[in-house]
Amino acid sequence: MQFNFDEIIDRKHTKSVKHDFPTKFGKMGYNAIPLWIADMDFRTPPSVQKVIIERAKHGIFGYSGTDDDYFNAVSSWMVNRHGWKVDQDWLLITQGVLSAISAVIVALTKQNDAILLQYPSYNMFNMLIEKNKRKVVRNELVLEYGKYKIDFEDFERQIVRNEVKLFILCNPHNPVGRVWTKEELLQMGDICLKHDVIVISDEIHQDFVFAPHKHYVFTDLKPEYEKITITCTAPTKTFNLSGVAISNIFIIDDDLRDKISDELMRRGYLGAGIFEILAGQAAYESGGEWLDALMQYLSKNIEYSKSFFQEKLPEIDFIEPEGTYLLWLDCRKLGFWAKELEAFLADEAKVILNGAPGAEGFIRINVACPRAILEKAFPQIERAIRRL
Repeated sequence: MQFNFDEIIDRKHTKSVKHDFPTKFGKMGYNAIPLWIADMDFRTPPSVQKVIIERAKHGIFGYSGTDDDYFNAVSSWMVNRHGWKVDQDWLLITQGVLSAISAVIVALTKQNDAILLQYPSYNMFNMLIEKNKRKVVRNELVLEYGKYKIDFEDFERQIVRNEVKLFILCNPHNPVGRVWTKEELLQMGDICLKHDVIVISDEIHQDFVFAPHKHYVFTDLKPEYEKITITCTAPTKTFNLSGVAISNIFIIDDDLRDKISDELMRRGYLGAGIFEILAGQAAYESGGEWLDALMQYLSKNIEYSKSFFQEKLPEIDFIEPEGTYLLWLDCRKLGFWAKELEAFLADEAKVILNGAPGAEGFIRINVACPRAILEKAFPQIERAIRRL
């Protein structure tokens, strides 16, 4: 089956966060090209569209629940794509990974407890920690020769010094694009075991990994990790379903799962809606061919992006992504602070990009869009920078 990823779809006036609400990014925000939030400009797989349309014709949308059909779809995807055999008892369904992480933070820590993040960090992790009145502890990733590495000595030192209770592991890492190796994951995991640190393993980008790199499910690396890990996955990133949000939270340890389930119930958790359930199930059951074609398209978009920046804007250092569809560019030679850079690009280049906490002078670009959009946006960035 052929999928038309070159199709440009007008998303304005569809209540799209990406296209309709970017005004905070400078004066030209609404009229600029949005390449910021991690939301693709591609239609979800045809099978997903079909199941939503058919269910809508039914006309009754009452309380709904997940059954064996949904679990079997998720289970098959995990074992076929990631070599991980899951048990139905491990699974909690939530309406988003972030809402699950917030519940985990409250269930397993107290106010002012320390939670470890690796910087640069996804900004929403910081927000969840701070809004829940916990303390952010930073393990700074080290950029060497165009690749980020983990400072393991600092990783353990921060845990001990701050009595860290939770570590939010992002793999593949947003925003720097690393896919952590098995050895790196084991070294982090063993340190967490040694110091009784619970790991929230955010693996929502697990399906966006470029060869020769390989995604490893953290909790599956050692039996001991099963007692300390909450694994967060979802079809939403993989199949562009953020607007019909459903997430799969796997917790093998009974005690951990009970605590988190209780917190979700305390918040009034009532499960997912019918469109979320059916869309997620259809995506896992029949979206594989679409995803394979998408990965080829994304690879070519990344190749184009790399060539453009290396040839046209060599003062911006292109960091090769191992995973995700988010490019991470080092713009420090331009002399901007992060917010100044975002505003400059929105106002002068009319392109909306964003950075991340702990990364002054860096910018993130979402290349999950038709190539023609990048071919328009990148020259606008070049012209704006040349006018400086």
